[in-house]
Amino acid sequence: MSAKAQPQLALTFDEYLALDREAEVRSEFANGQMLAMAGGSREHALIAHNLNTAFGLQFKNRQCFTFGSDMRLAVMTKKHGRYPDLSLICGQPLFYQRDTLTNPTVLIEVLSKSTEAEDRGIKAEEYRTLPSLQEYLLIAQDRYHVEHYVRQSDQQWLLTEYRELHETIALNSINCQLRLADIYDKWELLSDEA
Repeated sequence: MSAKAQPQLALTFDEYLALDREAEVRSEFANGQMLAMAGGSREHALIAHNLNTAFGLQFKNRQCFTFGSDMRLAVMTKKHGRYPDLSLICGQPLFYQRDTLTNPTVLIEVLSKSTEAEDRGIKAEEYRTLPSLQEYLLIAQDRYHVEHYVRQSDQQWLLTEYRELHETIALNSINCQLRLADIYDKWELLSDEA
């Protein structure tokens, strides 16, 4: 007689937080299940570093914060836990249980082949439920391409795409400018390698 696979019990959001805090590997949380996160590529790491640098310079002497991919985000409408590549906020950050951000103004995801469908799909849908969220960027790591979504009235979002290094993205909700040349600084040095 063979043993039957037991269904995995659903965790509560608070149980997930307790487990994730103690784990060696970060996990996102959706529909009662912990989902281990994959590592990023060298291009992903470079773009994330460039973004941190660009915002860090603009946030100097302002009450604005840049949180990298180690900052967990609570999507309270779904009781999901996510790790965006960058969470930005100007003003007072609010946290659930001291270490899980609840009120980002801008979220950024650097796309990869393994995460792109989820970043564009279910994660984007979840992020749009956050009342504080005003802007959302999707950044390609394999070419010059940024999608900039800006919240409008009546549950509408305006999309603008950028593909040229000379272009500048205005992030009005946090009073910042982001040049594609800064996002992709040194990117060609990595992408041209064999």
